[in-house]
Amino acid sequence: MHFLTAIAVSAAAFLTVSAQNSAFPNFTGDPFIKYNISAPGISASFIPYGARLTNLFVQDKYGNPQDVVLGYDTGEQYLNDTETGHTYFGAVVGRYANRIKNGTFTIDGVKSQIPENEHGGQDTLHGGFIGYDQQNWTVVSQQNDSITFAFYDQAYQGFPGDVMNYATYTVSTECGTPRWTSRLVSIPFNSPTPIMLANHVYWNLGASVNTAAESILNDTLYMPYAARYIEFDGDEVPTGTIGVTKGGPLDFTTPTKIGTNINETVNGCGTGCTGYDNAFILDRPRYSGPEDPDLTVLTMSSPETGIKLDVKTNQQSLQIYTCDNLNGTIVAKAGQQHGNETTTYGQYGCIVIETQQWIDGINNPQWGQEQYQIYRVTEEPAVNLATYDFSITTD
Repeated sequence: MHFLTAIAVSAAAFLTVSAQNSAFPNFTGDPFIKYNISAPGISASFIPYGARLTNLFVQDKYGNPQDVVLGYDTGEQYLNDTETGHTYFGAVVGRYANRIKNGTFTIDGVKSQIPENEHGGQDTLHGGFIGYDQQNWTVVSQQNDSITFAFYDQAYQGFPGDVMNYATYTVSTECGTPRWTSRLVSIPFNSPTPIMLANHVYWNLGASVNTAAESILNDTLYMPYAARYIEFDGDEVPTGTIGVTKGGPLDFTTPTKIGTNINETVNGCGTGCTGYDNAFILDRPRYSGPEDPDLTVLTMSSPETGIKLDVKTNQQSLQIYTCDNLNGTIVAKAGQQHGNETTTYGQYGCIVIETQQWIDGINNPQWGQEQYQIYRVTEEPAVNLATYDFSITTD
């Protein structure tokens, strides 16, 4: 039996037993069935496995619907992905997204050790060997334009205490602009715990409509509040130092093509890697909802389709990953094929935008991020709110 398959089977057995003692029923049904929601100019599909986004269609400059996220045509392929390349395509990652140094942290004098699943034990990535992306989330509500998933975490992977998690996804048309809204809510029940959920969506606004669109290097990226970033070592584990983006290859505080300075990022996404995989700090007033002033933290557009994406979030960081490690072995979805040759997902063929807090902030108290990293039963729950607005660029 494959090692990861064995882990998944053992975990499923454990979850079934533990759920018998839970106030929340265990998942039942098909974790790979697609649930569809839509509004004028936008439609999206999700599956319970990882509460993940599998398709998102918006119109291009010619009025044609384009699927602008990477993934697979069938839900079962996501399980195979987990057992092989483990891309985290479209999933919710947690209980703590990104990396935790040495898989350890201390809260109120109590040290926790969680599985170190990356770099030979140097760190924990996206919650451990079995993170939220591998859990079957229960659909608790669905309307034509929204769906809500729930997942009860009973101290899985060694994290302290139990946490109830909800993922609500909505599509709407605000003043003629198609919008996808993601709201991730986590409620700790009985122990202080680190919580940092994030959506792990792979975007390609070019939607692979032609050979040029297979790369995002010609796409324009703008992050006006990202003048600082979190420095890390060769394993992408934060060192505790905050760097400045201005004037360097990480500077997107003015609109810049993603490929303009990418060749200057040697070892910038880990040892031996060229590309972007960086946590950008957002220095601006904290966003609390669509009624706030225009606090767009990221704008990106594709010249091939004319599709522009504007992102707002209440989070204080953006992890930007330019799919540096994809190598063309994953075949694109049927709706993203073009020409006579098979279209695949290759290096720089997409970009991941994770709205989240400062990575490994629980191990860097000098940053003053505890209130956004550690959540207690007497305080407000953890809420990750993000909106994704789509329009057509006139550039």
